[in-house]
Amino acid sequence: MLKLIAAVAKDGGLGYQGRLLFSIREDMQRFKTLTTGKTVIMGRETLDSLPGGRPLPNRRNLVLTRNRDFFREGVEVFHDVEALRNALGEEEAWVMGGESIYRLLLPYCDRLELTQVDAIRPADRFFPALGSEWSLCHASEWKQENGVAFRFCTYTK
Repeated sequence: MLKLIAAVAKDGGLGYQGRLLFSIREDMQRFKTLTTGKTVIMGRETLDSLPGGRPLPNRRNLVLTRNRDFFREGVEVFHDVEALRNALGEEEAWVMGGESIYRLLLPYCDRLELTQVDAIRPADRFFPALGSEWSLCHASEWKQENGVAFRFCTYTK
């Protein structure tokens, strides 16, 4: 079962020059709560953007990359979606980015946990548009942190 988690700006922006657009403490805590003890799936650039380029602790870290020479201690590397899906079996896993990984794996996801941020910042990575198969099934009240409004939304197919 694949689930997707992301923080998305008003215009769909995800990141800029290898960094997240927003640093929202409550969003980071929610990410940690939802993914700790689970499997996370990311691309190589997302792994590189983590502190020290190290895998996230207390999680099974899977990296999907076209680079056949890529190796990093503490991660399992996959070069195609089918091999990745076979390795997962029925295991629950969280897709955590970046842009190309979201685009590749969105069709296989059955739940999205999106932090919608009511702001726009310069971005060079964007979240794919959601098709009509996705329905908003829960949205929290709008919250504020550091002058930025945000809410947590759950979408299902």
